[in-house]
Amino acid sequence: MIPTLVDSHCHLDFPDFDGEHDALIARAAEAGVTRMVTICTKLRLEPQVRALAERFAPVFYAAGTHPMSVADEPMATYDELVALADHPKFVGIGESGLDYHYTSDSAQAQKNSLRIHIAAARDTKLPLIIHARAADEDMARILTEEYANGAFTCVMHCFSSSPALAKAALDLDFYLSMSGIAAFPKSKDLRDIFNAAPRDRILVETDSPYLAPPPHRGKRNEPSFTAHTARIAAEAFGMDYVDFAAQTTANFDRLFWKAAA
Repeated sequence: MIPTLVDSHCHLDFPDFDGEHDALIARAAEAGVTRMVTICTKLRLEPQVRALAERFAPVFYAAGTHPMSVADEPMATYDELVALADHPKFVGIGESGLDYHYTSDSAQAQKNSLRIHIAAARDTKLPLIIHARAADEDMARILTEEYANGAFTCVMHCFSSSPALAKAALDLDFYLSMSGIAAFPKSKDLRDIFNAAPRDRILVETDSPYLAPPPHRGKRNEPSFTAHTARIAAEAFGMDYVDFAAQTTANFDRLFWKAAA
């Protein structure tokens, strides 16, 4: 039997996948990817993301305002996020976070939005899904400050930041998620960060349609490709693939408790 995996972060509502959802989910199942979390990045699109989760049994969803959208989209409110948590297939808050690479001009709005998402995650007991790019110091500071105000759970999605941010997150018992970036041949330093983390704090994801791992690099990514990243990760960690798949699945079930098998 093929070991089962979970794609903890994808974007199935993006137009890259229009008309292909049945085939996409079938290919995922063939690769052992039996569950996936599709992420809504703009709350006005939440109904169509929710519809995908309601249509397909393996699909769960999360929603929030992406940090790169806070200047252009209505900022998600605490009440909106908490209300969404009533849906049985709504399993996480976000993605939220900080991105100063392209959108540093909206830094203050991003920080305000992040704190709203943290408050919703804290009170719903759902995991916060974090996007962090070129903002390590502010990200570590805000997460640490907010955690001191009350515990919450969190995954650093598509983690590709510094060892210092990884340590800050792990010190708070948060999770680090591996995307196809970690499978790129030149990403040894990033794999070393993951390798230094506790095995029970690692997830895998695609962030599809982006960041396809080898041997599909440069092409459209999809949930079935989680298996490629997981195989490279298992080899890098000196783990049997079956054991790595089981470990990351158990980690997912612990964090995303509403989507647990």
